[in-house]
Amino acid sequence: MAVCAGLLCGILAGFGIGGGSLLMLHLTFFAGFSQPAAAGINLLFFLACAPAALVSHAKNRLIDRQAVVWAAPAGCLTAAAAAYLASVVEVSLLRRGFGILLLIVGFRELFHRKDNRG
Repeated sequence: MAVCAGLLCGILAGFGIGGGSLLMLHLTFFAGFSQPAAAGINLLFFLACAPAALVSHAKNRLIDRQAVVWAAPAGCLTAAAAAYLASVVEVSLLRRGFGILLLIVGFRELFHRKDNRG
């Protein structure tokens, strides 16, 4: 079961569909990992998947370099702040917040799609 979940999440992550989020759900709800352990495993998963996705996106010229200039530093600062916050906030609150975030993102994807035809 774990191998199948890892393969499916890896494929979805390669397509940019949020395989890491699905992996978090699998690890916490089905595999019984604690939230901090699942987050650590998810980070290792990301480190394995991200380089392949980056190469593919760069090859297909899908990277906006101007956006990277602003997004990379902001992402690093936010990740550090979130890591600290995760160490001081109760796990049940983190789970609820993550679930709410997934619902919001899911509803936005379903109901607020932009037409990207160029």
